[in-house]
Amino acid sequence: MKSWQAVTASNLVCGVGISMIWMMLGAWNATKSEDDFTDRERKKILSLSPVPPTPSDPTNQYADVPKAAHFRQFLFFDPRMSGLGKVSCATCHDPQRTFTDGKALVEGEGIALRNSPTLLNTTQLRWFFWDGRADTLWSQALEPIENEREMNSDRVHVVRLVGSDPELRVAYESIFGEWPDALVEPNLPDHARPVMDEPNHPLNLAWLAMPESQREAVTRVFVNVGKAIDANERRLRGGPSDFDRYVKALRSGAANAETHLPESALQGLALFIGKANCRFCHHGPMLSDGEFHNTEAPPNPDVKTVDTGRYEGVKKLLHSPFNASGKYSDAPRHTNLRQGAELWGQFKTPSLRNVALTAPYMHQGQYASLHVVIRFYSTREDAIPNGHHQEQILLPLNLSHTEIDALVDFLESLTEEPPALSLRTAPGSPRLSKDSD
Repeated sequence: MKSWQAVTASNLVCGVGISMIWMMLGAWNATKSEDDFTDRERKKILSLSPVPPTPSDPTNQYADVPKAAHFRQFLFFDPRMSGLGKVSCATCHDPQRTFTDGKALVEGEGIALRNSPTLLNTTQLRWFFWDGRADTLWSQALEPIENEREMNSDRVHVVRLVGSDPELRVAYESIFGEWPDALVEPNLPDHARPVMDEPNHPLNLAWLAMPESQREAVTRVFVNVGKAIDANERRLRGGPSDFDRYVKALRSGAANAETHLPESALQGLALFIGKANCRFCHHGPMLSDGEFHNTEAPPNPDVKTVDTGRYEGVKKLLHSPFNASGKYSDAPRHTNLRQGAELWGQFKTPSLRNVALTAPYMHQGQYASLHVVIRFYSTREDAIPNGHHQEQILLPLNLSHTEIDALVDFLESLTEEPPALSLRTAPGSPRLSKDSD
């Protein structure tokens, strides 16, 4: 198994995909080797690799601007973005931990209510956050900044930082144009942001006291920071995994394709597309359907509130001023969503790429290892029906210890080569090149 520098990090195995319905598929020979795969099975395997090129993002006109990506990379490691100056984006998305933090729940300036996902390959996703409350990468990037449990900051603080730091200011203007006149620093409060659900919150009152033109200018700069973050995260792609090398050899007809995977991983692959039917939800090159399911996993006992998942996520997305159909989108697109009871308790199917490096697992980091996750789907012990039109797709797999080990070995083969070191370290300046400005 490939490792970066740490095999502990947190993130994404909602695990619907280690799902069930296998009784419809018939018996499966767990000792199956690569040579035994049928044409139909090979087709399923080939559909899982490689990760396609980074798609375009019309909602962000700066998505592929190198200066914007570099600007964000500098801010990514800058704790001044946070309210108390102690937390940076890298705190919860540590490059040395596969851009996660190795903790069950996000720990910023407080303890958040969910697990921290990896940033690798995020441009392949359709929805962001475990509940899908953002539909663009740039809008997703804005929320942790103003979340009291994470960076505990506000958009005025961010704007004051960028506007008052000479290098940040020059870097910003080289990308987004001249600094708005409405944001001359003496005219700005120290801190302010909208707090929609608490109209009497001090930050909201400070926000409402600002002239509308100034509020709009602040928000535009704040959005541009998010779009710069998007530009950088678009570059965070992993290199080929052992599984990708296997698929490439299989696709080319190479006689030695199976040499890229140990026998146990091949047996796990056979289970993945067969008896365990993980591919039902973990399909395609990202090994995820990109949608939302209720796995009935018991919640983290440290989280005392009920997490409704996608049910509340849809509501937040529809009301967000930063959604893809809003005025801050550079190419507004319509999102046809509605809030229904069937969404209660649903969470996003995570990608299984690099999953061996992103423990603990599930949306609240409930499970410490892949063995524990697979055992839950195998036995369904401690499953908690939610009573809101839950899906009827999860049945006990009754996997043997050997089969569970084989599935874990296959999942470990999905570990990718890390991005270039230059994308995982803090640059010395927010400016890509002083000579280019």
